Amino acid sequence: MSVSSTSRLVESARLIVDRLGDGDPTSRIVASDDDGLLALLADCADAQRSLSLLVAVATAEVERRSDRSRGYDGLSQRLGHRTGTDLVQSLTGTTRADVRRATAVGEDLRLTLDARATHSGVGEGGAGADDAVPIAPPWFAALVDGLTRGELTRDQYDAIRRGLGEPPIEHYPEDEGDIIVSSWRVAAAQLLDEAPHRNVEDLAAAARLARDSLDPIGVQIRFDERFERRSFRAWIDSDGQHHARIVFDDDAAMWVHTILSAALRPRRGPRFAASTVPHSAPPQSESASGSGSGGGSAGSAVVPHDGRPADEEDRRTNEQLQYDTLLAILRTGAAADPAQAFGDRQPGVRLIRTMNEARRSPVIVAEETGQVMPSGIGEQYECDAGRVPVWADSSRRPLDVGRHQRLFTKAQRTALAVRDGGCVWCGAPPSRCEAHHIRHWHAHHGSTDLADGVLLCRNCHMRLHNQGWRIARRGTDYHLHPPDGGRPRLLRPRSLLRFVSEPDPP
Repeated sequence: MSVSSTSRLVESARLIVDRLGDGDPTSRIVASDDDGLLALLADCADAQRSLSLLVAVATAEVERRSDRSRGYDGLSQRLGHRTGTDLVQSLTGTTRADVRRATAVGEDLRLTLDARATHSGVGEGGAGADDAVPIAPPWFAALVDGLTRGELTRDQYDAIRRGLGEPPIEHYPEDEGDIIVSSWRVAAAQLLDEAPHRNVEDLAAAARLARDSLDPIGVQIRFDERFERRSFRAWIDSDGQHHARIVFDDDAAMWVHTILSAALRPRRGPRFAASTVPHSAPPQSESASGSGSGGGSAGSAVVPHDGRPADEEDRRTNEQLQYDTLLAILRTGAAADPAQAFGDRQPGVRLIRTMNEARRSPVIVAEETGQVMPSGIGEQYECDAGRVPVWADSSRRPLDVGRHQRLFTKAQRTALAVRDGGCVWCGAPPSRCEAHHIRHWHAHHGSTDLADGVLLCRNCHMRLHNQGWRIARRGTDYHLHPPDGGRPRLLRPRSLLRFVSEPDPP
């Protein structure tokens, strides 16, 4: 592991020196062309990945040698520091949180290395030690391999590792332990494959989605824990400005995110017209919407809640608009007149419930926020608003309308939200998305079918049409082709459906 890291570090440093040469590096960077600038940034990032890996291993070793059990003989105590964390901070100038994260990564590396050593018959006593007890490589071994090969940054590794957490074998019968661990191993490998196409925040959210999809019992436990932490606190600062701090429970957060997205939606451009085309497909997955017409549903016009055209004479920032929306809800709630705040487009929470007879219980996820919810919340919303059956499988096409209709129907948009989980390009939530024909209606005589439609937010939709990008389908995969004819990029959906299948037996 260290040889690979140091070799990459030396090579990256050599490339950086060759690109910058002598003199002021800032002036060389500013004077470089686009290709040279991006190549330099990639070399620096590779060097940084190698360095961060070495720092993690060294940090974990400092912590081990400074363990309290060593007393005054510990490394940190001998050098006048209370703990190993204090010693590392004094050397690196980083925060305590940075040191803790580096230590966790270093410990994972050591654990994986020790497990593989005992598996191959090499224990701490040396090669072929007879007393070495074989230890199975941990479920996150694939992540460790990706980290040591330079495929993951330390932040990406930390996002996946912390998001997945430990396999919750204590929640399930003992004979299911191997299946649970296998599910975590499969999810880790899948997230490793997605890492080059996701930023760190996306990876963390995907890891939490995978964890909650695979652990329905834990969903309820974590929901209850966050519910107990809900709070509201208000105070006035020295200038007389009022402040508030809110810690939401999951249900309230889902509702607030949905209504704020509805308030911001008119600023994103026109929506597709609603349709009354009936559909009666038997359920494979279902969508239950809360009060109102449903978050993400299509409307026939763009009219903000105050009746003005979008963006006309409205100088408010998004933050101010969200503030005004929350205050409008509080005021109109007392008067029981929500139409005053939202006009004819009432926001509503939509939950997606996957139906899989092989699973112990269905997985329920909020369409707008992507968070997995306990089954009881789904039943609560279903009692209030009912359910809408949706076929998301491209081999079953009861929602396809071919060339009979130009715009995607409301039912099709719901199915696209279930399948794509939001904008397939940037990841914006479904309520901010428009349905795009990958085979253009006029130019290519495309059909209004699920297989030939994807969700794109307003910005990505305009960029695709105005700059010459295009999306092509190969089987069930969608690829984004740049306008210069460069290498296409696989678009990866953010839907929970990619995590809900049962893993192969270990």
